[in-house]
Amino acid sequence: MQENFQTVVKFIKQQFPQQDFIPLHEPRFIGNEKAYVLDAISSTFVSSVGAYVNKFEEMMCEITGAKHAIAIVNGTNALHLALLLADVQEEDEVLSQSLTFIATCNAISYIKAKPVFIDVDLDTLGMSPSSLNLFLHQYGEKRADGFTYNKQSQKRIKACVPMHTFGLPCRIDEIAEICKQWNISLVEDAAESLGSYYKNQHTGTFGKIGTFSFNGNKTVTCGGGGALITNDEALAKRAKHLSTQAKQAHPWAFLHDEIGYNYRMPNLNAALACAQLEQLKAFVENKRALASSYKNFFQDLAIPFVEELPEAQSNYWLNAILWKDVAEREAFLKYANNHGVMSRPVWELMHRLPMFNTAQKAHLSNSEYIADRLVNIPSSVRT
Repeated sequence: MQENFQTVVKFIKQQFPQQDFIPLHEPRFIGNEKAYVLDAISSTFVSSVGAYVNKFEEMMCEITGAKHAIAIVNGTNALHLALLLADVQEEDEVLSQSLTFIATCNAISYIKAKPVFIDVDLDTLGMSPSSLNLFLHQYGEKRADGFTYNKQSQKRIKACVPMHTFGLPCRIDEIAEICKQWNISLVEDAAESLGSYYKNQHTGTFGKIGTFSFNGNKTVTCGGGGALITNDEALAKRAKHLSTQAKQAHPWAFLHDEIGYNYRMPNLNAALACAQLEQLKAFVENKRALASSYKNFFQDLAIPFVEELPEAQSNYWLNAILWKDVAEREAFLKYANNHGVMSRPVWELMHRLPMFNTAQKAHLSNSEYIADRLVNIPSSVRT
């Protein structure tokens, strides 16, 4: 086992030869970042209004193929806003994954809605259409008002939030079809998958709304930052309205017509984001080349490497491998981190956290299998 660990750590260090300590994922500022940020400062438009905010939204539409994009201050707020736009209300249920980052469930909880946990597929790490279908046939009931209700809890199942884990597209077309059959709003958590495609369609565009994150550790970053995309013009207008404190247009008066949110991305962040988006294609090509090297290397060692589906094109935000059991995983994490190679397990499963341990859940055998074995390894753009 120790010999295997040494071989793996040595190979990872060879991918990043100029670094003594190799982070999991660090940003690369090698384009117009400084020039655009300085330009934004010179313009004096450094808050939520400015040319770079507009440019960022245009670039997001161009990249994803969505008709509308709204710049948001971070990915969590983008998801919260998306759920509000999907008319999720207090005590409604939202189908999601237990294997996800906490932000997914936090956004659901901001509305005082209830998460219900569906299992993931072993090969995508994203929501399993079969688990979703099985759950809805067991517990779902369409009623006269056209909505689906949970026969066990008697609550309305209003939305479904699958996540494209580590940038790997899930079987989102199948999930979209199931949601359509049950009249459940599909909101894609595409926080990690900018630059990822499923059947030649960008992630985040299969449902009513998609959301993205531009946190410091993402493929493209602006420190903080998020985006909401949709093809629905009315939803886009409402998203922008709610994200700007629900302020009505007026030359000088402060008029607000409902509860709003201070969720707009500042122009300074947008300037940085625009410079990063210009490099997205090159970043993804670089990361896919790294993933290919990892895949071939781990194949020779008979260590499972998590790869994209044949019909998908992943940005490979974070590369992942699977060890044989939790003991081997823990031993590798200790060895790698002690030898200058940052690695980490997947997030703690949501249903194991105290805030969500009473939530209803499907049979989560795949989620638990992955949680015991998966390790993320360094995945930065190589220079």
